[in-house]
Amino acid sequence: MDKNFKLEYLPIFEQDLSSVRDYIAKTLQNPTAALRLVNDTEKAIIRRSKNPLGYTPYHSAKDRKQPYYTIRIRKYTVFYVISGNVMEVRRFSYSRRNLSDII
Repeated sequence: MDKNFKLEYLPIFEQDLSSVRDYIAKTLQNPTAALRLVNDTEKAIIRRSKNPLGYTPYHSAKDRKQPYYTIRIRKYTVFYVISGNVMEVRRFSYSRRNLSDII
């Protein structure tokens, strides 16, 4: 699939990413790593938008109208769904958390 999907970000995704960024930058006192994570996340999402359905859906115990897909960025996971030609980016979480509680 060669077309780009339109990207939409839910506010909760932006809050998730901001919280992690702030934690790394302020609590861990590593603003360079925080900026690198945000940049790498943005690049990974844009790269995925070129073929978002070319990956295995995330296995979920919940019944969903739209399956979730994931993107791994180091120790973090981005969750998104596809609706028509829109790639809706929904959540950003530390991968070692219980992800089924998040989505």
